[in-house]
Amino acid sequence: MLLNESLAPRSKPRLSVRLADNPQDIRRAQKLRFDVFAGEMGARLGSSHLGIDCDDYDALCDHLIVEDATSGMVVGTYRMLPPAAARRAPSLYSEHEFDLGRLAHVRDRLLEVGRSCVHQDFRSGAVIALLWAGLADYVQQQGCDYLAGCASVSLADGGHQAVSLYRQIEAKHLAPAEWRVTPHLALPLDRVRDDAAPAPLPPLIKGYLRAGAFVCGEPAWDPDFNCADFFMLLPMDRLNGRHNRHFVG
Repeated sequence: MLLNESLAPRSKPRLSVRLADNPQDIRRAQKLRFDVFAGEMGARLGSSHLGIDCDDYDALCDHLIVEDATSGMVVGTYRMLPPAAARRAPSLYSEHEFDLGRLAHVRDRLLEVGRSCVHQDFRSGAVIALLWAGLADYVQQQGCDYLAGCASVSLADGGHQAVSLYRQIEAKHLAPAEWRVTPHLALPLDRVRDDAAPAPLPPLIKGYLRAGAFVCGEPAWDPDFNCADFFMLLPMDRLNGRHNRHFVG
């Protein structure tokens, strides 16, 4: 005989998303970042001797984490710098790589995000969807009008993927001129052959673009992380209908 559905025990969801609420949560997120950035991407991190990825911005930021109930692991993370915290920092993190002068008029309404990564065993899309959903809730709570940050693409292949992506993006997704930013160290686009088949969009960049984000100019070259960084800007008023449903997963 089948149990009445209302009486049947409900299984706990395997994955869940929440804000880190103690130093141990943040440490686990920093360990995941270290494993992905240093272990997989070969990034040169100033905190490598600690076995984590950390910097001065971590103390100012809120940290979103996705946990796996089976293992108890943090399998995805994102960090967010809201406007009030940004005013206590010498600059936005992205300003280490880009001149953001043209965005000065929106800084008090801008949420900067970064350090997004997903454990290599959990990259089927579910973790990214949860991070987007958690991020959407956080943006609403903070009352921000703009979401901005860098999306990174590895240069392990010599830059072919990054150049291919920019060539695809510049045709349809470049920001209006008044929102363009300039990299301090530009990726040398003309030194990489891009005559191969177009590279697929990474899930994070695809998510941004589907939600209505702009790419604000040419990518920056980050030698320490061995990656190209694309500066993304998402005006929240572009989130409507289909894009809004995608953003919140």
